[in-house]
Amino acid sequence: MHLKSKYKKLLNNALEAGGQRSTKQREHIFALLLEKRDHPTADEIFARARSGMSTISLATVYNCLETLVETKLIRQVNFEREPTRYCPNLTQHAHFYCRESGDIVDIELPEKVLSELMQVLPKGFSAQHIEIAYDGKCNDCHDAVN
Repeated sequence: MHLKSKYKKLLNNALEAGGQRSTKQREHIFALLLEKRDHPTADEIFARARSGMSTISLATVYNCLETLVETKLIRQVNFEREPTRYCPNLTQHAHFYCRESGDIVDIELPEKVLSELMQVLPKGFSAQHIEIAYDGKCNDCHDAVN
């Protein structure tokens, strides 16, 4: 797995700012997340990582993911009683979780919606991040039942 130069620079800068350094394993995990943006679990990332780096361990994958989250290169996505998933989309967006298929889809939020959400905060409060999660059935699963 090869990391494009602009993402390698982003990775190196974020790691350096966090007092970390880039490693082959961190580059590999970051590249995997950028290549297929399907919100994989750590176990899914581990399975993918082994195809290109057969000696990588599950512990190393977890450590890489933790570092990428700490340096704000990826986000954790959590749904009740489900394994943590990882998202490289750092724009302000929501997630839709299909309870039938287990798929997670990014939902872009218009700036107007984000602004309105900030305005409903109590006086004196400020938010740096908004988490919105939908769950239900996607079109494919809804159509399969009908």
